[in-house]
Amino acid sequence: MARSSRAGRLAPPRWLTAGLRPHSAPIPWAAVARASVALSAPLAVGIAVGRPGYGALVSMGALSAVIGDTADAYRMRVFNIAVPQLFGALGVTLGSLAYGEGWTAVAALTVVALVSGMISSIGAVASVSGLLLLLNAVVGAGLPMPTPWWKPPLLLVLGGLVVLVLTLFGWPLRGGVPEREAVADAYRTVAGFLRAAGTPEHDERRQAVTESLNQSYDLLLAHRIRRHGRSPGLARLIAQLNAVMPVVEAGSAAKLRPASLGPLSQAYPTALRELADVVGHGRPWTGTLDLPPPTGPAERAIDQALRHAAGIAREAAPDPYGPADRLGRPATFRARARRTARAALLSGASWRYGLRLALCIGLAQALVSALPVPRSYWVALTVTFVMKPDFGSVFSRAVLRALGTAGGLLIAIPVLAEVPRGWWDVPTAALLAMLIPAFSAKGYAFQTAAITPVILLLSDQINHQGFQLVLPRLYDSLLGCAIALLAGYLLWPESWHTRIGDRLADAVADTAAYVTLAFGMAPGRDQAVRLRRRRRLYRDLSDVRSEFQRALTEPPPTGTLAAAWWPLVIAVERIVEATTATRVRIEHGVPAPPAAEVAVITRELTELAGALRAGAAPLEPLPPDSEALRQVQEREDVLAPLHQEVLAARAIAMQDPA
Repeated sequence: MARSSRAGRLAPPRWLTAGLRPHSAPIPWAAVARASVALSAPLAVGIAVGRPGYGALVSMGALSAVIGDTADAYRMRVFNIAVPQLFGALGVTLGSLAYGEGWTAVAALTVVALVSGMISSIGAVASVSGLLLLLNAVVGAGLPMPTPWWKPPLLLVLGGLVVLVLTLFGWPLRGGVPEREAVADAYRTVAGFLRAAGTPEHDERRQAVTESLNQSYDLLLAHRIRRHGRSPGLARLIAQLNAVMPVVEAGSAAKLRPASLGPLSQAYPTALRELADVVGHGRPWTGTLDLPPPTGPAERAIDQALRHAAGIAREAAPDPYGPADRLGRPATFRARARRTARAALLSGASWRYGLRLALCIGLAQALVSALPVPRSYWVALTVTFVMKPDFGSVFSRAVLRALGTAGGLLIAIPVLAEVPRGWWDVPTAALLAMLIPAFSAKGYAFQTAAITPVILLLSDQINHQGFQLVLPRLYDSLLGCAIALLAGYLLWPESWHTRIGDRLADAVADTAAYVTLAFGMAPGRDQAVRLRRRRRLYRDLSDVRSEFQRALTEPPPTGTLAAAWWPLVIAVERIVEATTATRVRIEHGVPAPPAAEVAVITRELTELAGALRAGAAPLEPLPPDSEALRQVQEREDVLAPLHQEVLAARAIAMQDPA
């Protein structure tokens, strides 16, 4: 026993080892094949024409496109590949113009880093674009590029074009399939949610529903431009996705069914899975629903929601100019461009991240300009990857980057030492490229281990350093990680003094507003407004959950506080679900609660939000044997479940997170 306890004390903390556990994810075989061809074919052409350096640059552009090709729908994949490639071309142009210019290169890369950091805060595509802008600028400033100046950007863009062409080969056969599959998957996830009603799996299934709906709406709404309503196929999918939302609400109400009624009939999830198959195949439904007679408010809500979804599934082509969907229509491109520019230029968070990144890149370039570090561009390259905040914790990424680079160098050592330069590099590149999509699905450290030997192999085609690249790359990576930790993490109090409490407080305040909205209108009124608010709130809670999960990988005190407050995140999600379930019951015959009781719950949530911001408890915890606690537990009115969830959240907040 003593030996086991001693081993437990010697084991590394969980926040440090969390990123080293491989994720359970299937291997994307299509992406594996695409990466193998896209990275090896240009290299083969370059060797064949006597320009291996040119082929290596094309393969580098293809590597960037392979890493950025993360979307499912073909329209978004074109956008995700093409736009970042243009920024990457601009970056390598600026970097190559500063090559060999000493302190001028330091200043140029610092300015590029500031711009890169600011545009990275706009969104997912902008984040990848900012990454490639800085990444290629660093490579251009650190490696000798072909002349004249226009050749490097042209070759890199050509590599992205190769990946884009390979990607679009499947469009004629699978155009629209990812969108339909996403909506069908949402239906199946909701079916699993109904099947888990009243079981311990309910909360886990609800979280899966939130993630599936977020992905589906992101996929569909990202396609809508100013005249999106003229696309009947897109209008049909949006209508079908909207139709499953009332089923989700009814499923929340099923959690409150009396135990005396027994488990929920499995006819409901079975019917929803049948509708999912119809949505996935893209054909109108011609069947009939076989549902049991409803026996209570929850069953009536599910029955009504399923019949509505079936009616939408029967429509061959919904009117694209029909009623607006529940999430509203997007603004015009000009309005969105103004909003995006305002967010990047006037946001404090945008400037803070831009300045942090600029400081780290400037420091990295200054150090390698003053120190004799061979092929020193790798230091700034490491800083660029580590300092991406939307990719996870800076601290954990620095650790994982160092470990992943060490693992990648173990793969690169025999490659650079034993593989003859020339045609043997082509099958080697094809084999190594296959590891990138396969390892990327397992985690950041594994992705780094797969990318490192590929970059070294391609760099060797340009600078011909061979095996001599291995140890300098390890030193450079460690130096880059140290710079990111010191100048990008420890020097900024917001990095290690967590602000997750403020995010959670905002979520609780929004929940209070949702409670007021849910019970402040008559049954049957303004359902679309309530659904929009609920979807927005669940999306915000999903973001809070993701931020907490990132914080769990930080060292103390951030990781400790995140672990202590994590149960409160779940408690707030349960409050939102209890509010929805109660509202559904009211819509189907249960008497509405008095306004005074709704005001009590709203006040309790508002006080809880204020307490989280102030870091203090709003009220003393109720003793386990108190009369007030007993009344809450025994009350049978419609707000009883909501009262209990609020009480549970308050009890969690009373605990000292320290």
